[in-house]
Amino acid sequence: MQISKMRFATSLFAAAGLAFFLTGCSPDVEHRGYMPKPGAFDQITTGMSKMEVEGIMGTPSTTASVQYKGDGYYYITQITTSKAFLTSETDRTVIAIRFNEQGKVKSYAQYGLQDGRVIDINTNATPVYGEDTSIISALLRTSKGARTAPMLQGKI
Repeated sequence: MQISKMRFATSLFAAAGLAFFLTGCSPDVEHRGYMPKPGAFDQITTGMSKMEVEGIMGTPSTTASVQYKGDGYYYITQITTSKAFLTSETDRTVIAIRFNEQGKVKSYAQYGLQDGRVIDINTNATPVYGEDTSIISALLRTSKGARTAPMLQGKI
């Protein structure tokens, strides 16, 4: 009787540990930014006013103004998946609506991750004197064209 209780307790503890372990590894999906209404993008047409666009789409995530060329509204959605401590971007959607000078829709488009491109950040650095050089080269650089102390009598 005592052995069966011990086996039951061990089995229960192992099952609880396995369940705890598996729930920690289940993916967590997060939606960030603009949450589009179904069919809202399909209602946008060329020539609509900004007020009409905001009535259909809601407040934009961000706006852009180009002086004398009209404004732009951007609705940005990002979906990420986290599993344990690793996070990966699953989807990103950007709805761009551009307006003319009169505030009417000039063009509109929807972009996804497949439309993006990777930008190579320039990692070149301008060398700064004294940063990567040795003490000898720093001494030689300062002695070029400079007058030496009278004690050395110009022998450097």
